[in-house]
Amino acid sequence: MVTVTKKPKWLDKKISLKDCSKMQGMLKGLGLNTVCQEASCPNISECFSRGEATFMILGRVCTRNCTFCNVGDGKPVALDPQEPARVAEAVKQLGLSHVVITSVTRDDLPDGGAGVFKDVISRLRKEPLTIEVLIPDFKASPGALEEIVEAAPDIIGHNIETVPRLYKDVRPQADYSISIEVLGRIKELAGSRIFTKSGLMLGLGETRDEVLEVLSDLRGVGCDFLSLGQYLAPSRSHYPVYEYINPERFSFYKSQADKRGFLHVASAPYVRSSYLAAEYLNKKIRMVQ
Repeated sequence: MVTVTKKPKWLDKKISLKDCSKMQGMLKGLGLNTVCQEASCPNISECFSRGEATFMILGRVCTRNCTFCNVGDGKPVALDPQEPARVAEAVKQLGLSHVVITSVTRDDLPDGGAGVFKDVISRLRKEPLTIEVLIPDFKASPGALEEIVEAAPDIIGHNIETVPRLYKDVRPQADYSISIEVLGRIKELAGSRIFTKSGLMLGLGETRDEVLEVLSDLRGVGCDFLSLGQYLAPSRSHYPVYEYINPERFSFYKSQADKRGFLHVASAPYVRSSYLAAEYLNKKIRMVQ
């Protein structure tokens, strides 16, 4: 495979630091992290200017070294017991109606950090909003997954990220079958009470048939929501972009996902798993009405 360097005309989104300044100031004041900042999301100025952010708990250091990810890896620091309260305060200040909470992976913790997720969800339940969590795999720990389900967020997401063949290069410390198991186990525990969600990055060298097989695997474990977006390498030292997927193919994948029965699919170059996250539930509500 040959890597590509020149972005096509449909990838022209610009980041405005001016639009980010107010949100950045609040986050710094509360000592909070966001995946928007840590992962260098191209949608950051759009979301920050709307007063939206995806909070990243359990610190800034991940115990895994996924080659696509801009979040730092290494030895994490101790948990901050005040972090859940500060997240709740930020959500209250922003007046969010839908909030997304994600985290670094913490393989060093006995429960992988599930207890902190539960604490954050519990505090957020005091506000009139819907809650979405984007969780690591917790090594498919039954206890950790049960704890997340018991906390009863509205959506539990876990990103599959890429096709099985590429895991050894893209997610060397993860396992495709474990991620599928996690999504299936959550659906078994929660049934229809909680929606499940997953996402893939495209342009890593996957084939069309491989993507379609992943879509079938996700529906096979009852995954409700799906996001598909273009992978953009954060730097030259990260996993390279092998292909820029054109909008027509994103539309094709969306049609294939719709046929498989996903309740809502977002598929476009700048889609990210937590981008316009409230739309997934809004789509479901419109379907019921």
